Amino acid sequence: MTETTSAPVIDRRGGEARPRGRFGHIYGAIDLGTNNCRLLIAKPTTDGFRVIDAFSRIVRLGEGLSASGELSEAAIRRSIAALRICADKVARRGVTRLRCVATEACRKAANGAEFIDRVQAATGLRFEIINTSEEARLALSGCTPLLDRSNRHALVFDIGGGSTEVLWTRLGGQQPQITAWMSVPEGVVTLAERWGGIHVTPESWAGMVEDVRRHLDRFDAAHRISTVLQDGGVQLLGTSGTVTTVAGVHLDLPRYDRAKVDGIWLDLADVQRVSRGLAEMSYEDRMAHPCIGRERADLVVAGCAVLEAISRLWPVARLRVADRGVREGVLERLMHEAEREAVMVQRRPAYEA
Repeated sequence: MTETTSAPVIDRRGGEARPRGRFGHIYGAIDLGTNNCRLLIAKPTTDGFRVIDAFSRIVRLGEGLSASGELSEAAIRRSIAALRICADKVARRGVTRLRCVATEACRKAANGAEFIDRVQAATGLRFEIINTSEEARLALSGCTPLLDRSNRHALVFDIGGGSTEVLWTRLGGQQPQITAWMSVPEGVVTLAERWGGIHVTPESWAGMVEDVRRHLDRFDAAHRISTVLQDGGVQLLGTSGTVTTVAGVHLDLPRYDRAKVDGIWLDLADVQRVSRGLAEMSYEDRMAHPCIGRERADLVVAGCAVLEAISRLWPVARLRVADRGVREGVLERLMHEAEREAVMVQRRPAYEA
């Protein structure tokens, strides 16, 4: 997998700042996906970091991309409006280490690079269009605290707007090791646009599940995952708006509450029951649900179809839900880089300093 470094730290007085270790900075991470724009700003702690500001908005950057091959002007304007808010928060919080990543929509779009240039001109934010391997690695890094090391393996998945990342990892060491990974070219936006997300029929539900399943079958056969599952010792961990929504619905929350969802364990039977129930629910009822709302009512069933395909193929007893992912992985990477740079400066001979 490709390693990606962050932009240099710029001293407010001008010029490049000297490394000060992880505790010498305020960190920011922006994840611009096919459907969402998300920001986290954090300060480091002895055992991780503390979030001091956050922002999330559904921008639907990839709306219509499957048909046209390009990002639409309306989607670009929505995204830039959200990113202006992010840039303002970054400035007000005094962020000194920032990394901005864009994923599937910008990878696929013929005008993806042009869009990145427009974002920088409008907001001052410099985005990287990261590849699927880097996206998978960042998602795993962000979810690592929720892995149960008593297991030998973990299946980790991230259901996005334009793709779904699936990772087969080995546990046991200090850090999980990625044995194999796959970027399934199906996400909530692509499936909903192909099969319809407002009025879902049994036939369209089955079609969405099958579209995902045929990709997963190849991955499973190549790495004999189902065979390993039979011996136990495998954790299933999911990160996405889909799994957090399913958890919120299962808990019957009056409004979404991250503190009650992040890290929760759900029986896979309950996951399937809620997912299938949402597929049978009317669009109007999905809009009215406090854990779904108008902005996601036409996409949530597509996400549930991805979840259904995963749970049928890999029927692990329980699923752990993660309301974290790429942004948290970016923050962890930035802090590690700051610490590594500080150590390198300390080790540098006096005549080089």
